[in-house]
Amino acid sequence: MEPIFQTLLVTGLTLLCFVFEWLPPDLTAICVMVVLMLLGLVTTAEGLSGFSNPATITVMAMFILSSGIARTGAIQMASEFLLKWGGKRPARHMLIMGAVIGPFTAIINNVAIVSVFLPVVEDWSRQRRIPVSKLMIPLSYITILGGMITVLGTSTSVLASGLSSDLGLGSFDIFQFTALSLCTFTAGLVYMATIGHRLLPNRKTSSSLSQGYGLKDYVSEVVITPQSGLVGQTVQSSLIQRIYDVDILELIHDDNHFPQPLADKTLSAGDILLVRGGREDLLKIRDGQGLEILPDVQFGQKSWQADLSAEEGAAEAMVLADSNLIGSTLKDLRFRQRYNCTVLAIRRGQELVRDRLGKVRLRFGDLLLVQGPKQSLVGLQTSKDLLVMEQRDVENLRRDKAWIAIAIGLLVVGVAGTKRFSIAVTALAGVMLMVLTGCLKPGELYRAVRWDVVFLLAGLFPLGIAMKKSGATQLLADQLISVGGQLSGYWLLTLFFVLTALLTEILSNNATVILLLPVAVQVAQELGYNPFAFMFVVTFAASNSFMTPIGYQTNTMVYGTGGYRFLDFLRVGGPLSLLMALITPPLIILLYGLQPLS
Repeated sequence: MEPIFQTLLVTGLTLLCFVFEWLPPDLTAICVMVVLMLLGLVTTAEGLSGFSNPATITVMAMFILSSGIARTGAIQMASEFLLKWGGKRPARHMLIMGAVIGPFTAIINNVAIVSVFLPVVEDWSRQRRIPVSKLMIPLSYITILGGMITVLGTSTSVLASGLSSDLGLGSFDIFQFTALSLCTFTAGLVYMATIGHRLLPNRKTSSSLSQGYGLKDYVSEVVITPQSGLVGQTVQSSLIQRIYDVDILELIHDDNHFPQPLADKTLSAGDILLVRGGREDLLKIRDGQGLEILPDVQFGQKSWQADLSAEEGAAEAMVLADSNLIGSTLKDLRFRQRYNCTVLAIRRGQELVRDRLGKVRLRFGDLLLVQGPKQSLVGLQTSKDLLVMEQRDVENLRRDKAWIAIAIGLLVVGVAGTKRFSIAVTALAGVMLMVLTGCLKPGELYRAVRWDVVFLLAGLFPLGIAMKKSGATQLLADQLISVGGQLSGYWLLTLFFVLTALLTEILSNNATVILLLPVAVQVAQELGYNPFAFMFVVTFAASNSFMTPIGYQTNTMVYGTGGYRFLDFLRVGGPLSLLMALITPPLIILLYGLQPLS
């Protein structure tokens, strides 16, 4: 088989893997890299070149710089301003969020920003009595729009800069498209303040976690009767939690509340167990174990939380993008033993899972309703795998270093802007300063890096090399030229924007850039246009993903938290995407030119 057809076959299978999520994206990228080397489509050096590419190194440094700023509480300082001055009017909400969050997105990774501001915005919605559905999508969109202010703002722009260098056109300056981004950011903010907020759903969420997760029929009290076979057994030896799909949340003995862990507690007649389980399982326990189900009319007056002792609590925790929990079930993870907490329900977008929780494979963006000792819930806040949806305890933040961290971030941007050193070098120098000044401890460097993104980038670089070497890039460019060769430069830019924007919604933004940016450059060069204009339009279209909750990671993060439906993103993000498609190509022509190359 000809190399060009082998490359196109591998590319097609890669796209299918991304679309149907047969494997995690980073693992898909590594498989692609290995297959390309095995088929001889790239050499070993070319296959591994992604790990040493300046773009990959810059992305790693970017994650560390973002972590340094976050660990010092600099973002929390901004969040306090948001809570104080946010106001009640929708237009003001959008403008204040843009003013507070926008500057951070220029140098801090979008996911890190949303991770910090999610609980802040949730608290803001409670204080101001604003439906959280009116705030979460704007939070995501603002970080997406602001992330393009500098090249350091997103991994996509860093990747595009690296591809530009590999194509012989040189890497981007750190302020390469700042002027363009400020225009699109302002336009997007005005849209959200005038039209977008009217399209957001006015979906009230219950202040009670019990009601919000529909736990009325899933949390009950059962009494151990004198005839029960459980009398005299410990919770662990009774195997009740293994035989039935139930979780024991608390044991009440002689009016004394015993929270988790309960494995070694001996059960006695008259003990009351607060359990999570479906009605069917409760009936099986009643018939098989000699228990009596107490009437649950109490739920009409109070939530199950009212039955918990003062030492017990409940909270929502989100599965993060780089979480080690992704792909595993609660049973595989031994979640209860690992965190000393019990998962009562899982929210996945609009889907609520309350039965057979132990068999559900966790995904990025899942919201877990967890219950356990309050000390254990505080411990969850330090987990790298979960984000507790309440404002974190800031006592452990190095707030005395906040201004130092901000200064380092600004210094990195400023020095990179002088063009004396590459962005990769200045970013690594910033990492060094973060450690030397105590903003970050040496051991925190590795935990700060999103290794899934790093492996995704490194694994996909060889695909771009294979497409160019085999002629696949030329073939795709020829096809586009045959279709759009008669179009003007403006309409060609618009065609690439729309094509990239649509592809980004089903693939990762980074994968889309690797596939389309070389093709766009090839088309521009053959037709005599400025290749930078075409690179910029692909980069912006890939980075501005608004129409689905899966097109961009920050959209996924706010999906369940805001109580959104899938089509909510299309209703609000569709017009915004159309606005970007209308204004970005002419702005690129105005700012960077589209004159034929001499």
